[in-house]
Amino acid sequence: MSEKREFQTEVAKLLDIVINSLYSEKYIFLRELISNASDACDKLKFWSLTNPEIKAPGAFKITLTPNAEENTLTVSDNGIGMNKEDLINHIGTIAKSGTADFVKNMSENGSAVDLIGQFGVGFYSAFMVAKKVEITTKKAGEDQAYKWISDGLDGFEIEEAKRKTNGTDIKLFLKDDAKDFTDTVYLRHIVRTYSDHVEYPIVLDLGKAGEETINTASALWTRNKAEITEDQYKEFYHHISKNFDDPWMTLHFKAEGSIEYNALLYIPSTAPYDLFQPDRQQSLKLYVNKVFISDKIEGLMPAYLRFVKGVIDSSDLPLNISREMLQQNALLAKIRQGTVSRILKELKKRISNYDDYLKFWNAFGTAFKEGIYEDFSNKEEVAALSLFASTNDESKLTTLDEYISRVQGEQKAIYYITGDDVPTLRNNPQLEAFKEKGIEVLLLTDPIDEFWTQVLTSYKTFAVKHISMADIDLKIERKDKKAQEGSLKKLTDFMTDLFKNEVGKVEISEKLTKSPAALNVENGQMSIHLERLMRNHQQQTAFASTRILEINPYHPLIIKLSEMMADEKLKTKVADISRLILDQAKIAEGEAVSDAAFFAEKFSDYLLKAI
Repeated sequence: MSEKREFQTEVAKLLDIVINSLYSEKYIFLRELISNASDACDKLKFWSLTNPEIKAPGAFKITLTPNAEENTLTVSDNGIGMNKEDLINHIGTIAKSGTADFVKNMSENGSAVDLIGQFGVGFYSAFMVAKKVEITTKKAGEDQAYKWISDGLDGFEIEEAKRKTNGTDIKLFLKDDAKDFTDTVYLRHIVRTYSDHVEYPIVLDLGKAGEETINTASALWTRNKAEITEDQYKEFYHHISKNFDDPWMTLHFKAEGSIEYNALLYIPSTAPYDLFQPDRQQSLKLYVNKVFISDKIEGLMPAYLRFVKGVIDSSDLPLNISREMLQQNALLAKIRQGTVSRILKELKKRISNYDDYLKFWNAFGTAFKEGIYEDFSNKEEVAALSLFASTNDESKLTTLDEYISRVQGEQKAIYYITGDDVPTLRNNPQLEAFKEKGIEVLLLTDPIDEFWTQVLTSYKTFAVKHISMADIDLKIERKDKKAQEGSLKKLTDFMTDLFKNEVGKVEISEKLTKSPAALNVENGQMSIHLERLMRNHQQQTAFASTRILEINPYHPLIIKLSEMMADEKLKTKVADISRLILDQAKIAEGEAVSDAAFFAEKFSDYLLKAI
C-alpha cells in the first residue's frame, strides 16, 4: 500500500530554487548522486568492520544505467541503503538540517548559484533534469525494501518494494531537454571530468555489450602529487565540499615519523553561510587505510580552522576504533598538531602576496583570529598571520610585524582600540594625542578582539596594550589658551554632580586636541565596547566599568563654559550644553545618547542660533 506525504513548506520552496537557479548547470546532479552513492559505500564499509553481523559486498561499485528508449538514467550503489524512516527524514543533504536557514539565505542573496554551492544541492539536484524520481532501496541488516516516488512538486509516496541486496537505485525519468544523459559518450565525459577521483568503480552498464568502468577509482589523497593535475584537485574539492567555488588554497602532503598519515586539505574561496553558527562542525573526513571512519570527529581540527575542508587518512589508527575513543586518542592529537602546523606554514608563504591573502582574510579572518585566544601553543603564529586595520593607512590592513617595523623612538608597545566599526574608531577622540605624536594604533572591531588581546599580552618584545593603558608621555606642547584652573574646577565639580548617575568621574585631560571631551574607563577595567557587547547579548556583569568623562581645557567650548560658571543665571544653559557634550562623547564611542529627544531638540536650537 502506497503512503502519500506532502513536502514541508521549506522543502517545496527549496526544490523550486534548486531547479530554477541551477538549471544551466545540469551535470551537477550526476556529480551529487555519485557522491551520495560513494558516501553510502563508505558507511557500509565502516559499519561492517564495527558490526560483524553486517556483511559488506565482495566489491563496492556505483552503476550508471542509461536507457535511451525510456529516456531514463538509473544511478545504483551497493552501499548501506535506506529504510522507511531514512527516506522520510534524510533524503538529500539539505533536508537533513538547515532547510529553513537555506531558504531564508537564498531569498536574501543575490547570487543563487554561489549560495547553493555553500549548502550542497545533494539529492534534490536530480529534479533539475528529472520530471519524476523513483528510489528503490534496502538498508543493510534489514529485510524490507522500500520505494520512494516524487515529481518534485506534490510531495512524495512511499511503498514497500523488493530488492535482493542492500543498496539504492535512483531512477530518473528525464525531461525532454535532458536526453543527453542517456548518451554513453557524454556520461563518460562527465564522470571522468568530475568524479574520476571517487574511490569506488563507477560502472557504465552498456546492456548486451556488458559493463565498463569509467573512472580510475583511486583515492586521490594517496596518489603522488606529481601525478595529479590542478583540475583533478579542484574536482575533488567540489566532491567533498559540495561547493561551486574553487579552493583558495590546496595542501597535499604525507607526514612520516612517529605517526604516518596522508592529508589533502583545502581552504575555500568563500565563507560558508554557517561559519559562526555555534553548532557548526568541522569539515574534515577521517579515513583509516582508505576506510571512511567519520566526518564528525571533534578535535581533528581546531575550531578556528573549522572552514578547512579535506581528507586525513592514517594507517596507524585501528579500524575498529569508536568515535568516543577517537576523541581521547593521543595519535589524533599528533595528527591535529601536524596538520595545523602545515596549514600555518603554508599561510606564512602566502601572506607576502597582499592582494591574494586579503581574499582569504576577508572570508575567514574573523574566525581565524579566534586561534590567538584558543590555541595557546600557536597564538603568536596565528597573530603573525592576522591582518588589522590601523591609523597608519586607510587603504591597507597591516600585520603586527609591519606595525613593529614602523615604531619609532622609545615606544615599547603595540597599541589598540576596540569599537563597532573602523570609520567610527578613526574619529574617536581618544586617538587625538596618538595621531599628534605619530603613534600608530590598531583599530579592532570584531568581538573576538576583546578576548585575544587579554591573552596575547605581548608580541615578540612588544607589549600589547589598549590605548587607555598607555604608559608613554602623551602630553602635547600647547601654545593656545587654556581655561583658568579655578573656573575649570567649578565646571568639573558641576559636571560631576550633573552626571552622577551616568559618569563616575569628570577629569581634565591633556591628551585631547580637537574634541571638547571623550569617554574613558578606569585603568584595567572592561572597555566600553566589551561592556556593550555583553549587554547586547543579555550578559550582565557585576564588574561594570566606571565611566570617566575627560574634558579638554584648551577647547574654546570648555573655556567658554568654565567662564560662564561665574554667572548663576547661566547655570541652566551650562547644564544643557554640558549634556550635549556628554552625548557627543557617547556618540564617538558608539554609545546611545541618554535622551534622544532632548539631544535632537537642543542640537537643533543651537544650529539655528549659529546661522
